[in-house]
Parts: sequence; C-alpha cells; structure tokens
Amino acid sequence: MRILKPLPASSCISFLVLYFTLYTVTQTSSTSLQDEFISCLHRHTNVHFPLEKTFFTPERNASVFIEVLESTAQNQRYLTKAMPKPKFIFKPVHESHVQASIICSKKLGIHVLVRSGGHDYEGVSYASQLEKSFIIIDMSKLRKIDVDIEDNSVWVQAGATIGELYYRISEKSMIHGCPAGIYPTVGIGGHITGGAYGSLMRKFGLAADNVLDAKIVDANGKLLDRTTMGEDLFWAIRGGSGGSFGIILSWKIKLVPVPKTLTVFTVTRTLKQDPGTKILLKWQRIADKLVEELFLRVFFTIAGNKGNKTVAMSYIGQFLGKKDTLMEVMHKEFPELGLTQKDCIEMSWIESIIYHGGFTTTGPFPPPKVLLQAKSPIGEVYFKAKSDYAKEPIPVLGLKGMFKKMLEEDAALVIWTPYGGMMDKIPESEIPFPHRRGTIFMIQYYRSWTDSEKRPDMRIKWIRELYSYMTPYVSRNPRQSYVNYRDLDLGTNKINANFEEAHVWGTKYFKDNFYRLVKIKTMVDPKNFFRHEQSIPPMMFRS
Repeated sequence: MRILKPLPASSCISFLVLYFTLYTVTQTSSTSLQDEFISCLHRHTNVHFPLEKTFFTPERNASVFIEVLESTAQNQRYLTKAMPKPKFIFKPVHESHVQASIICSKKLGIHVLVRSGGHDYEGVSYASQLEKSFIIIDMSKLRKIDVDIEDNSVWVQAGATIGELYYRISEKSMIHGCPAGIYPTVGIGGHITGGAYGSLMRKFGLAADNVLDAKIVDANGKLLDRTTMGEDLFWAIRGGSGGSFGIILSWKIKLVPVPKTLTVFTVTRTLKQDPGTKILLKWQRIADKLVEELFLRVFFTIAGNKGNKTVAMSYIGQFLGKKDTLMEVMHKEFPELGLTQKDCIEMSWIESIIYHGGFTTTGPFPPPKVLLQAKSPIGEVYFKAKSDYAKEPIPVLGLKGMFKKMLEEDAALVIWTPYGGMMDKIPESEIPFPHRRGTIFMIQYYRSWTDSEKRPDMRIKWIRELYSYMTPYVSRNPRQSYVNYRDLDLGTNKINANFEEAHVWGTKYFKDNFYRLVKIKTMVDPKNFFRHEQSIPPMMFRS
C-alpha cells in the first residue's frame, strides 16, 4: 500500500471539517441488550465463552460488576457514582470474540470502549463524558506472551501487563530486555499506542519504535496484521493514540540487549542543600547529552512538615554497566551531584524494573514474581496530571517560581525525564510520536488525593495554575504534550465540532503528524466507530 504523506496544516484547516457519525443506541435495558449481544456473538464465533467469566452487568450481580469495572482502572476520579457506567463489560477469551464484538456492536448500535490496562489518565477507556450508553470490551483475559530469543522478538497480547512481559523475558534470558515503560502494572495494549517510554529510551528509543508487527481488529471486524493492514495503518497505531483506529490484539516487539549487571542509584538533595539550584541547572545542561547508557530522571516532591517544608529533588538513575564505569562518567560529566560508590547498587535488568516500579519502598527486595501482580504498589488514587516538553534550560527565576508553587501543596509531584541519545536520532515523522531532536526533557505534573479529600477541585485548580505558570519556559507553537499523559484540559471532541477545534489538542500531542493521522483515520474508520473524547477524528472534503 502506498504510504500517505502528511498534509500541510494550512491546506487541511482550509478544506477539512470534522466528521462525526453518531450511532443510535437501542433503548433497552442492560440485560436485554446483553442478551441480544450474546446471541449475536454466538452467530459470529465458534469459540465458546463462559458467560459467568466473560459478561458482567449491574442487574445480574452489582458487586461483581463494580469489582470488574474497578479491577484495572487506576484513576478513581472516573469511578464515582456520578460518572456514567457501562451497560455491561465483556472480557473476550479468544481473538474471534473481539472480531464478533465489533460486528455485533455495529449491528446493535452500541458504543464501545476498549480497555487493556486502565492506566489512561482521563479514564477514556472505562468512562465516557460524551456517550450516555456504552459497553466496555476488557482485554485482560488476552495476555499470552511468546518470547523468541533466537529471533530477538516477543509477541505479547494486549491484556498482559508490562511487568508480565518483563518477567517472561527474564525467564528465557537475563541479557535481553524490552524498551517499554517503567511501571509494571500498565497494560501493554494501550501503552504502545501512545509511544511508550522507559528507562531504555535513550539507548533504544520507545517501545513503539521497536514494534515489528501487530494484530488489530478494524471497524469492520476484520483481523489484520502488518501485511494486511498496510504501512499507513501500521504507522498510525505505533504512537497515534489508543481507541482511534481499531482494537489492538497483540504486538510483536524487538528485544534489545541489556548487560548482565547494570547500576541504579537515587540521590536526594533539598533546596537547603542546593539553595542556588547549582545541581539542577547543571542537570538541565547535560541530561540529554550524557552517554546513552545513562538515564537520569529528577523527581520533585515536598519534604518536611508545614512549619518546615521544602522541595526535595531526587536524582534517580540507571546505567547500563557496572558502578565503576558509572562513577567515571559521573565524575567527568556531573560531579556536582556528589554521587558516591555507596549510592550505587548493581543488579540485573529485571531487578531494576522492580527498583523503579515502586515495589521496594519498605522491607526486603522482592523476587521478580512480584511483577506478575496486577495491582499497582501505590494503590488506588484520585489524580490529575499534565505534561510539557522543555526545549531549553529553565532559568533560576523560573525554577524559584515553580518551587514556590509546589510548596503550596503537601503532595505535589513533578517529574523531569531526559531525552537525547536515540531519541534525537529518530525523525519526527518516523511514527506519530513527534517529540524528538531538540527536546531536553519532558515534564510531568501530578497531584493525587484520597477519597476523603474535601475539596478535590482545589487540587485540580492548583495543577492548572502550575501548568499556566510554566508557559514561558516550555515548548510553544504548539505547546507540546505526551498523549499517554492524556489531558482533557487541552480540548475534547464534541458533536459537530470543527476541524480547527480538534487540531488544537491534536497538534499538541502529534505536531504535524496529526494531519496524517486524520487522513488515515478517514481511510480506515470514516464513520468514526472508534471514538472517545480525544480520539483521532475522521474528515471529509467539502465539495
């Protein structure tokens, strides 16, 4: 299939309009709707699905339904009583069930949301602020992993978690890794549709950069692989947003070499220890220029009590090599941090996943099998997050204002993730993920709270104010954001929305790649069957 070239922004905006086709939902109860759906499934698949393990409705068993709904959903903001709930949840146990689900959903006029892990920040895979009636196809039972060391690849189904993937690789080899995310409970299906970065990104790029093949069910219920979907759709699904082009069944990912021994460290400095931000200013100048084997993030948190609060900066590093070599690099490039041999811990790659994944805050270092657990070690939280990209170092004045704003809260979190290395070498248009050369680091702003919080709206207001404050210090025209840190503040799809409204948030995530994504969406899903608040919209030409 011929690869489509991106359309210029000016020509797109001048003659393209957003085209939404609404599907009329049958006005029936959840139970009767489910019965019709089940009957339709039986006609379109020969593979048995046990009802008690695959279908869940509030009418038939409310407690089990809620348990399943909340099972992998990470942001509790979208699980409140006020939020609309799905008519039912279906957990396919075979690929043909997913195909039949699409065919039957279209026949019955049911809107479908697809969830593989539930880590999406605005809950668009398990809640809807646009659709009054919808169902969830939960991919959690499709989690087969086939590691092929001789081929240096792995096939992994969408419902598996990153932790499961890493563990299964480590069973076969201690010198093979996968350049996916850091937090083990993320579902692999949706993770790669946004790009998927991790601690190997400066050496090997994103997980999406290392995808060799994929299986997807399109809007017609057809099962496609790379050959049958064509290079345009294959381009779009590797970083072009989940829930827009089809349902990912599985990914084939290239394995990458990792050393038997690598080194991790965490060094924390407070504002009192770095009053002139000398260390942080140096980090900004060198973080994207360090050797590719070194991945060094900064976590900003609040330390101390109300009468003695300060900002703590934790420099969390991973080096693909032994600590003696790491110390040589740090003494040469970043002596200001004051890293010592005692700070450094040598371990295997699979152990580094546990270290970075939040499993080692208390008690002894757990065994690798801890990565098989589905729940996040940080528990269930209510949160709001936003993201930015820094193209130049933030000056002292800007840092002071950021610290002042952070000190207004007790549980503020800001994370700086360095780019450079392989991220500089891959062209912006290689896949939809465009944040490449010229990016020093990515910023994530994160504020969580508990269900006992009296004024959660104040927490959201605070993070929006911090984001606004940072405007002069980050990327512009457009101000860029990471689609896997989805942010509905940037704009949402609306019924009868125009193209200009959609392109505002679309170019923040994808820059000029957005226009090619829209063109491919129009080609593969012109009636917009796969849609949510920030799905890629189709278009139509004005006559």
